[in-house]
Amino acid sequence: MLVLKFGGTSVGSPGAVSKLVSILKDPDHRGKTKVVVVSALAGITDSLIQAARYASGQTNRGSAAAGEGFIEKTLGNMLDRHLEIGAAFLDEEEQRAARAGIESSLTELSRMLEGVGMLGELSLRSLDGIMSFGERLSAPLAARILQASGMSAEYLDSRDMILTDGNYGAARFIPAETFRRIRKRVGAAPGLFVASGFVASAEDGSATTLGRGGSDLSAAIYGAALDAEGVEIWTDVDGFLTADPRLVKSAFLIDSVSYEEAMELTHFGAKVLHPPTIKPALEKNIPIIIRNTFNPSCPGTRITRNAGKSEYPIRGISSLSRVTLVRLQGSGMVGAAGFFSRFFGVLARRKISVILVSQGSSEYSICVALDPIAGTVALEGLREEFHREIGEGTIDDPLAEEDLSIVAVVGEKMKRVSGISGKVFHALGRNGINVAAIAQGSSEINISLVVAAQDEAKALNAIHEAFFLSGIRSVNLFLLGSGLIGGTLLDQLSVHREILADTHKIRISLAGAGNSRGMLFNAEGLDPLEVKSLLRRGAVEASSAETPPEKSGKPGDPVPFSLDGFIETMKAYNLPNTAFCDCTASGEVAAAYEEIITHAIPIVTPNKRANAGSYGYYKTLTAYSRERGIPYLYETTVCAGLPVISTLRDLFLSGDRVRRIEAVLSGTLSYIFNNFNGEKPFSTLVREARAAGYTEPDPRDDLNAMDAARKALILARECGMQLEFEKVEIEPLLAPACFEASGVDAFFCELENSDAAFEERRFRAAAKGRALRYVAVIEDGRAKLALRGEEEGSPFRTLKDSDNMVAITSDRYSRLPMVIKGPGAGAQVTAGGVFADIVRIARTLV
Repeated sequence: MLVLKFGGTSVGSPGAVSKLVSILKDPDHRGKTKVVVVSALAGITDSLIQAARYASGQTNRGSAAAGEGFIEKTLGNMLDRHLEIGAAFLDEEEQRAARAGIESSLTELSRMLEGVGMLGELSLRSLDGIMSFGERLSAPLAARILQASGMSAEYLDSRDMILTDGNYGAARFIPAETFRRIRKRVGAAPGLFVASGFVASAEDGSATTLGRGGSDLSAAIYGAALDAEGVEIWTDVDGFLTADPRLVKSAFLIDSVSYEEAMELTHFGAKVLHPPTIKPALEKNIPIIIRNTFNPSCPGTRITRNAGKSEYPIRGISSLSRVTLVRLQGSGMVGAAGFFSRFFGVLARRKISVILVSQGSSEYSICVALDPIAGTVALEGLREEFHREIGEGTIDDPLAEEDLSIVAVVGEKMKRVSGISGKVFHALGRNGINVAAIAQGSSEINISLVVAAQDEAKALNAIHEAFFLSGIRSVNLFLLGSGLIGGTLLDQLSVHREILADTHKIRISLAGAGNSRGMLFNAEGLDPLEVKSLLRRGAVEASSAETPPEKSGKPGDPVPFSLDGFIETMKAYNLPNTAFCDCTASGEVAAAYEEIITHAIPIVTPNKRANAGSYGYYKTLTAYSRERGIPYLYETTVCAGLPVISTLRDLFLSGDRVRRIEAVLSGTLSYIFNNFNGEKPFSTLVREARAAGYTEPDPRDDLNAMDAARKALILARECGMQLEFEKVEIEPLLAPACFEASGVDAFFCELENSDAAFEERRFRAAAKGRALRYVAVIEDGRAKLALRGEEEGSPFRTLKDSDNMVAITSDRYSRLPMVIKGPGAGAQVTAGGVFADIVRIARTLV
């Protein structure tokens, strides 16, 4: 024998009621269902509450006539909705009978509202009486519809069945008398009963309600009284999900949970089931099954004493939005007998329900999470109770922290599986989410955390990914720069991100992108190739710089770029596992790194400006990254995709000491001197390098060796040298006249005048069996770049075209240096190195 409950959306329209009828007629339920509990039509209870407040004057209605007009309109809408549903199933005679019953109830309701208006007061008792009409209208109509559909159905007024105390608004049922009444009326009677949910009555016969969502409890009460085989709760969701799907898009159905797990999940915000529902079913060991009226083929979630085994270490995550944390602390609390009795007595006397309790083991402080409305009342009560201690200074004035949320991680496996707490806190810490309070029940099936309300969704997604996504690690990427490097990175993301997701369980979602002309955002992810096209096209003239970027939907044309706007939007999105990638050469962007990383957002960059700027700024960024565990990855600032910086770090971490670094760090200068063998003048080789794309449009930007000097400075700092750029010794390659030339053509004319000097220097070196190379040397706290002759056998003589090379001499590599060699420039290898750093960020999420 089964008891079924259908919620407001399941009876809220003709289509929904049609599905209800089909469910009751299917083989699993026909002849097996004894009681059907129904809620009020969706939205009706809220309308009743609003009408009651209008009648009492609690809601500002402007004038008495306006209030009466609103109430009349509300009652008219209620009549129309019920009649519309009845008309879809009942013949004319049945419709007339249904209408008479509905109008009779609405007349009684109207009189109650008039009485409230005359008194100008809305007591909880009166409000319960008014709210009861939602189910008193829906249940008789549902019974008529089932009768018209060929079932033997009878309306059952739960006010006659369920006896409660006088705690109006959230009355508690009295089991013994309630069960006796239900068994007497329903137990041996034939046919199907359609009972009103949510409503009951006190001993004096006045209507009471079981709290919002109380129709679930009504079903459990009928099930327990009749020793039902199961209680099915039919609603508009498939069952318990691993998290709230509105906040966590990857949440999925849980097939079974235990009573204890369900109680924890519902207490902390899972709205699938009214929390008190579980107790009557648990006491009788009756399964509760959550089903979806609109997807009846889904088996739903089964709640039993012993839930089935799960492949995951936790069962689910729930959250409770908008709570207030009330905190009391002081030395006067330590060892004070009776203190906590006084603390909780204050709350009990004011009928304040405590959601969560967290106490320091030193007894120095205690905090409780409360409904925000109760927070102010609690503060006043605590100040009154502890006024003497507060005046003496042994206890601090109580504080209230607002705009907080509770995130609860629930699962019976937590009792037996180690490392779950560590995984939770790693996921939160990695995303920069601060925890205001922690609580864990003695049952060890729940860890509850209080976080800022703005971090609720981020925390849920971070924890959900850590436990449920089978090792999938995601990065929500925000990219600045769509030029040569950034554009190539977008191409690589487009080609390889699906392979990464399928093969390596790494998911990279492009959530934002921008360049100097525009920027665009989409929290659900942007298409890299579309982004590249849009950014190349630039911001449309009609766009306003104030236009707020959209969080969802297809991206439109980018809005005009603003660095502050880009960063603020990235922070406002507050996505889990956010990363920022700077593919510009902008000093302004580099100057914003500190703001970005201190918001727990990892940074990937080939931009040398930050690390080659002031030593203090370099130290601030790297130290913060190391101390807080927020990745700051800049492998591609030196030698593009070659593993130079990571190798230096590995040597350092393994206890080695770098003594000397020699390096060719400029692809342009490498190409020129690798081919400077006397067959062509120096100026001709520079022209060829420019034509091949090895130099900037103005070759002097490469030949001044500033870029190579910045790379040398970064390597020096990675070796622990506290060096500023001004202290890097740079041997100039060109005569001053070359730099003073008014344009590129004039520059080449001046450069040709230097051909003889370059040839003479080459000839002298060749006479000694040497070849010229422009080499950086980092040693003994100094960094120097100079043109020097390399002997036969030097590793620098093996360089080809624009290759870079770094030779590292250390305590371990003292006889022969470690040599790292390969392409040190080029869009493909640099973007590939940036891509690899982004993947490294994903790996830190494990």
